[in-house]
Amino acid sequence: MLASDPPRHTRLRKLVTKAFTTGAVAELRPFITRVTDGLLDRWPVGERFDFVAGLAIPLPVIVICELLGVPEDDRPDVRRWSGELFSAGRPDFIDTASHAMADYMTGLIAAKRLHPGGSLLDRLIAARDGDDDCLSEDELVSLAVLLLVAGHETTTHFLSNALLALLRHPDGLNRLRENPDEIPAALDELLRFDSPVSTATFRFTTEAVTLGGTDIPAGVPVLIGLGAANRDPEQFPSPDRLDLDRDTTAHLGFGHGIHRCVGAPLAKAEAEIALRAVLDRFPAIRLAVPPGQLAWHRTRLVRGPESLPLFT
Repeated sequence: MLASDPPRHTRLRKLVTKAFTTGAVAELRPFITRVTDGLLDRWPVGERFDFVAGLAIPLPVIVICELLGVPEDDRPDVRRWSGELFSAGRPDFIDTASHAMADYMTGLIAAKRLHPGGSLLDRLIAARDGDDDCLSEDELVSLAVLLLVAGHETTTHFLSNALLALLRHPDGLNRLRENPDEIPAALDELLRFDSPVSTATFRFTTEAVTLGGTDIPAGVPVLIGLGAANRDPEQFPSPDRLDLDRDTTAHLGFGHGIHRCVGAPLAKAEAEIALRAVLDRFPAIRLAVPPGQLAWHRTRLVRGPESLPLFT
């Protein structure tokens, strides 16, 4: 779906859009809240703890696996394969994880055909097996893997980057702690400030174009730096400053146009619920190491710390 144009893109996207509407996500909010509270119950009070391992990774994994109907016993493998897909400089890891994920999803689809349920994956299977033949088998597997990986890897970095930005800007942190109802409005600025997705998928020019004084011929690949665009001073004055009152409606953290992230409402719901709960339950939360000592994922696609040590 990421690498296709209409009408194929339109057909594929239509099949999954209903699962991520504002109304559909609202029905998931109680589940997201329960999962968040359960994870935070395990956090030690007054001790050092890793936010990434303790919340940013497991919360989105659990939510997207629940939405797709992935059995609980299989979720640790799914989480591991997804992480290995972003192993920069390790093509062997990436290739192995890619095949493992596709093989797993092929098997899960076969199992669900024998024992259907009510998950999003079950609905995609029904579309594939229906009279209209809306999906090929390859499209079904590819779409399922995409939703599984994109549904949690990006949200993991969204959560980590957002909390880190607030910890590095105490005024913003205190403001949202004292006024938690402002958190939803602050999410777009947090996305702009440190985008969890650094670059978009490859695009290709269909005709010659001049952009920023650079002539780009037709038929060549173009890699769009979403993180750089979100720090464009012509669009966002003083872009290196976190400003929770800034108008960020034009940020590209979720992409743009027909390829805008279909899961944006779900990602925002998870971030709102998680940040609200963390700031409420751990009012003394602070970084356990200087920001310069944090290790970041070394991949061109996503941006986020490998771990985020905190004192709770």
